[in-house]
Amino acid sequence: MNAGFRIMLVMAGVAIAAQAAAQVTVYERPGFEGRSFTTQEPVNNFSRHGYSNHASSVVVRNNRWEVCTDARYNGQCTILRPGKYPSLAAMGLENSISSARSIGNQARIDDRRYAPVPVAARVIFYERQGFAGRFFTTEEPVSNFRRHGFNDHASSVVVLGDRWEVCEGNRFQGRCAVLRPGRYPSLAAMGLNDRISSVRDVSINARVDDHRYAPAPIADYDFHRRNHERLYEANVTSVRAVLGTPEQRCWVEREEVAQERRSVNIPGAIAGAIIGGILGHQVGGGQGQDIATAGGAVAGAAVGAQIGRGGSQPAVQTRDIERCENVPNQANPDYWDVTYNFRGQAHRIQMTAPPGPTVTVNERGEPRA
Repeated sequence: MNAGFRIMLVMAGVAIAAQAAAQVTVYERPGFEGRSFTTQEPVNNFSRHGYSNHASSVVVRNNRWEVCTDARYNGQCTILRPGKYPSLAAMGLENSISSARSIGNQARIDDRRYAPVPVAARVIFYERQGFAGRFFTTEEPVSNFRRHGFNDHASSVVVLGDRWEVCEGNRFQGRCAVLRPGRYPSLAAMGLNDRISSVRDVSINARVDDHRYAPAPIADYDFHRRNHERLYEANVTSVRAVLGTPEQRCWVEREEVAQERRSVNIPGAIAGAIIGGILGHQVGGGQGQDIATAGGAVAGAAVGAQIGRGGSQPAVQTRDIERCENVPNQANPDYWDVTYNFRGQAHRIQMTAPPGPTVTVNERGEPRA
């Protein structure tokens, strides 16, 4: 086999391998949840795979893919770069994809045909509720926040591109919760305010039990109705308004403070008793003289004890004293933590406004505006 032919075979193998590596995975629900379908081959009609108009999030690997709203690559078409797309709602393709095909490396594509650049998996922790104060960002697992000076300091979170697991203990120990992509203005709703010590991203293919998820974020999530989907009313079972942390109010008061009395003048009392006794002894005679002597001693002791005390009234001074108290935040709630029941299953979500007796949902129990 000559060298030229050998090179051609190698190049052909590389091309085939690259084409085989290009794949797209569509997921039934936002955030890479629900049923999924993966292909490395062009699909001109998803209905043949039982998946037409059921894609809500997408992962594209190793090459660009074109996705279209109609079969045979017709209708509205968009080019997806390699990466993770946690929601197709942003590009108007929620539950709308009917066909998909990979795009050759040499194909030139007009920039206007591209979807927004996929979001890298990232999580941002903020020191205070409502995304305020210092913040800490990571795209990698962190087994101990103490190394970054942020242990037990997170009060709100923004999750981008993928799911992340947050835990109370180091090395992903203790109580943990899985956060979907979106905005969490307060970690108090899940009992993790100022408690997070470690975090890691959750694999796309990992199956997570519903009870491990935190309440749905108030997120950058499109709650609008999709493609005339059927809507239902779910009964609200509980509503909890979550306020910001209490504010501390301090003031200064001027207060009168009495000086402490000085101790009794013991030497003066003794001297007074002796002198009083001598003077009393000079009065009368016999038993009367003894009584006068005792009375003079007592009186002398009382007078002597007062010597050096500067008067019987204590001196009064004033001083400034700072006092503080925690005052409940009187502002509007940061959000409402809402639980509703749909078809026997409890759902939780954070809302920016209080709900009525029911919330509107689709057939999967997802809220709709």
